[in-house]
Amino acid sequence: MLMSSYKENEAWKEASAADDRNFRPTKGNGGRRKAPFYKIMQGMPIAVDAFRYGTIPGVTAYFLTHAHSDHYTNLSSNWKAGPIYCSEGTANLIVHMLAVDRKWVHPLPMDVPTVIPNTGGVSVALIEANHCPGSCLFLFEGRQTVNAGDSVYKSPFVGSSRIFRYLHCGDFRASPQHVMHPAVKGKRIDHVYLDTTYLDPKYCFPPQPQVISACAELAKRIVYGESLHDADDVAKTKRNQTMDSWLIAPEKQGEQESKPGKVLVVVGTYSIGKERIVKAIARTLQTKVYCDSRKAAILRCQSDPELHELLTKDPLEGGVHLVPLGVIASDRLKEYVGRFKGHYSRAVGFRPTGWTYSAPAGTDLMPAVSTIISRSQSRAFTHAQLNPTKNSSAALQVYGVPYSEHSSFFELTCFALSLDWAKMIATVNVGSENSRRKMDKWIGRWETERKKRSKGEVVGCRAEDYW
Repeated sequence: MLMSSYKENEAWKEASAADDRNFRPTKGNGGRRKAPFYKIMQGMPIAVDAFRYGTIPGVTAYFLTHAHSDHYTNLSSNWKAGPIYCSEGTANLIVHMLAVDRKWVHPLPMDVPTVIPNTGGVSVALIEANHCPGSCLFLFEGRQTVNAGDSVYKSPFVGSSRIFRYLHCGDFRASPQHVMHPAVKGKRIDHVYLDTTYLDPKYCFPPQPQVISACAELAKRIVYGESLHDADDVAKTKRNQTMDSWLIAPEKQGEQESKPGKVLVVVGTYSIGKERIVKAIARTLQTKVYCDSRKAAILRCQSDPELHELLTKDPLEGGVHLVPLGVIASDRLKEYVGRFKGHYSRAVGFRPTGWTYSAPAGTDLMPAVSTIISRSQSRAFTHAQLNPTKNSSAALQVYGVPYSEHSSFFELTCFALSLDWAKMIATVNVGSENSRRKMDKWIGRWETERKKRSKGEVVGCRAEDYW
């Protein structure tokens, strides 16, 4: 343990006080929030996703995992606290969206170690995070040379010759590719700073590739007027037949509605993220993607030639439209589609978010670790499991899609069992002691289970990009 249990508990109390929502900058508190210990790499002058804390004592290098607002809070054109290190895609985004001066922004190459100036020789390797475009994990390697940051709890290893490895996950969707990455495979990780957004067994939602394929298949069947259920589906019921009739039946008057272009597909996204679903649907329908000029400019900051080729400025040329996630609700979607009255007679909206998912009734929410793996890997997800919301109609259907770009609980479990680590530090949902205690119990169970496994053994996966 790099921290005694007592010191760690006290450090968490200190961190909770620092993130008090009622904080107001004054002369007495130095005009800035104090950075929680988990924002600073222990013994190194490095902060990660800590821009809301301003100029942090002893920090000489500020890292940004990705360009989502909860990670770059307070980063703006006024930034001058120190150099910012990130991926090239994230660098382009923060310069475009936040007008950060280029002189502060230092994009780093992916996958290869780079020594960071003024850090005592610490190197970092950037690893694709499988989150939003430009997102990455940081693997830091080096000695502890300074107790940077605001915490009163200091490391006893500062000045020693020991090399430490820290893996900061930012936000990520864990996959076998992370633990098999050459920079990580076979190495002992001292600290894993873990994305714990869904560290709860009720969030074992299906893998990304299956959900993406399901959305594309469903969109194709609706647009082309095909049955939503396969012919060999022996469980097909009269209810399914009725649903098919009002979801996909073409109008009898004039041109058949089942031809592409008559049905508009609308996908909700964040400022960045969810693009994989959009591309899959557009490829399947062989159509262009439309979004407003502001969103298009953000998308063009990304290094994605395939997506750039799909974009169009003409809303009538794009059979798939990209809108803010909040638009994918029946009333707002109806208003949006109303702009194109006479061109699109029907619309289907996809709302992809992990919060859509709910565990099947009767699911054991305190399962054995082995059960978590076997239960999740025995399930498959198809278009037939996507159902329209209650407010959907023949003209306007909305689908909640159980899709997240954060790791599911199952994926976190596989990641933890497949990696050689000494300590895991939660970075999300850490505001309450009760929440931290619940997560700590699972981390402890992972540690116990991992010790039973052969060193270097990776949990068997269904494909190279998901467990």
